[in-house]
Amino acid sequence: MTITHDTEAAQAIPTHAESLGEALLEALDGPYHAVRSAGRAAFPTEGMLRDPAMGMAEAREWTLHRLGTLVEAGFGQSIVPSATATPEQLIQSLIDFEVVSYGDLSVAIKSGVQHGLFGGAIASLGSPAQHDRFLADALSLRLLGCFAMTEVGHGSDVQSLETTITYDRLTAEFVIDSPTPAATKTYLGNAAAHGRMAAVFGQLIVAGQRHGIHCILVPIRDDEGRALPGVTLGDNGHKGGLLGVDNGTITFDQVRVARDLLLDRFGRVNPEGSYESPIDNANRRFFTMLGALVRGRICIGAGAAIASRRALAIAVTYAEKRRQFRHPGRKTEIPLLDYQAHQRKLLPAIAKAYALGFAQNDLISAFVDVVGNPEHEPRAQRELESLAAGLKVLNTRFANDTVQVCREACGGAGYMSENQLTQLRADTDVFATFEGDNTVLSQLVTKGILTNYREVWGGLDGFGLVQASARLVTSAVIERTGAGVLVERLVARTKRRAGEATFFDRGWHAWMFEERERHVVDGLARRFRAADKDSFEAMNRLQGHVVFAARVHMDRVVLDSFIEGIEACPASEVKDVLERLCTLYALISLEQDSGWFQEHQRLSASRARALRGQVDVLCLELRGHAGDLVQGLGIKREWLGAAMLDD
Repeated sequence: MTITHDTEAAQAIPTHAESLGEALLEALDGPYHAVRSAGRAAFPTEGMLRDPAMGMAEAREWTLHRLGTLVEAGFGQSIVPSATATPEQLIQSLIDFEVVSYGDLSVAIKSGVQHGLFGGAIASLGSPAQHDRFLADALSLRLLGCFAMTEVGHGSDVQSLETTITYDRLTAEFVIDSPTPAATKTYLGNAAAHGRMAAVFGQLIVAGQRHGIHCILVPIRDDEGRALPGVTLGDNGHKGGLLGVDNGTITFDQVRVARDLLLDRFGRVNPEGSYESPIDNANRRFFTMLGALVRGRICIGAGAAIASRRALAIAVTYAEKRRQFRHPGRKTEIPLLDYQAHQRKLLPAIAKAYALGFAQNDLISAFVDVVGNPEHEPRAQRELESLAAGLKVLNTRFANDTVQVCREACGGAGYMSENQLTQLRADTDVFATFEGDNTVLSQLVTKGILTNYREVWGGLDGFGLVQASARLVTSAVIERTGAGVLVERLVARTKRRAGEATFFDRGWHAWMFEERERHVVDGLARRFRAADKDSFEAMNRLQGHVVFAARVHMDRVVLDSFIEGIEACPASEVKDVLERLCTLYALISLEQDSGWFQEHQRLSASRARALRGQVDVLCLELRGHAGDLVQGLGIKREWLGAAMLDD
């Protein structure tokens, strides 16, 4: 949505919150409050949720129509070439997806495919001439497109894609071919029904020499919707969710396209028929090309976070409304949210939703700093990719877990389609898989936190990078910069008086998270050094440790973001509530890993039992703020669409 900080809509936003809920939302929005508020104000709410009784064909057409409504309202128009993008445009491109996710998630993913992936590939990988030729049509929906990366035989292993893009010097054309059934492109949004062109990833071959993965634009349908010669289109059919997205397959049989359709920012074939690239090293070029597409991964994590907030808003609102059983001495039945077990289900999840929101703000800032600076260091790019991968894992795992808990918390009513939770559960399921499988992304995060990996960057595949990185590790370190100095001071202060630390001591929380990460990563580095690097079995045995290391690292990163976000708030009731939410987030994480902390002598059995009691106390204290906490998540009551909440 093309709205910047100096627009009339942004200027109309009040600068002082009128309630605790509004103040919490302003704090959670952080530096992006103005642009997010403008987006929420501009979001077309009429018809924002699809009737869950629609069949697949009807849902697909409804989704395309709804996307058109959003485009008319200005959403999806901020995908611009990074070389010319302003910070406001970069921010807007991410916030747009957040706002679209307040409605039907099929529409959000359809927008992600069309604007973020297809349009993003053109913007990030194409030349200025290609931007002028294709980008405006892609963003306006005049040219509907697919992002054709995944194949039947290869998903996460992009370097091993089998599709070939072979240059024919005699005709100055590229020949796109699927040499085996495993090379069939699959799970592609827009492929089954609506797409007219595909951004196809494959092995570029020029004069018999392979130059690695590149992306080329390939027309796949004519104006009447018929498959073009050499293109075989298929339909993935009915899915477990996201019914409005027309996922399908594409197979190419010696399809010819013009030389100028190769997206050539990082590699091109000149008029003389020779390959040219500003990046000599093929592996570095591959990772640079994929790094240019990091926006999609950021958006998927953000969409999952919004889905979690929607589920929590429905469940908490219902839990305050729904009453069950009487207690002696009380004349009325008891609201569900007054029960400790119910508080335990929902309030820690709200705390984590806030924590992840503050971390998302930091991710947006990192994205703007890196993408908006063409001279950025390679290490900054890698750190951005690692943070984007880690938060995508946390947000999507949290969404799947939280939506299920919220469904259960609403009992039988939560199982009714009219109350939205089953739809959210179905639609968020695949978020853990697309834009990077969560297990693979966790390994990417761990590779990033092992130190001294610079020498091997770009030299190996993903699994090999982790192995080679470990050979260079001498010790694992916790790196913090900028506002992270605040957390370092808190940890240092707590270490000086460790015996006095209470469950509410923020420095103790940070120290425990840091100690967990340091111990886990140090242990992993030692195991890597001792392992037989040529043995699959030896390396495979480390995979669980690798995934655990990624999780504890990201938990620490999120806590740091929460602490720093609270520090930016002036002393007030909202800051006090955020402090208690942060403590709840920290204690829940420590409680979940209490066995590990006890095993490694960081927590005694008695203190672990007492910690559980403190979680209950915090939930009870925050119960009275439940309505404000939900308002602070930014989900308007009229957007929930749950029939059980109607008065």
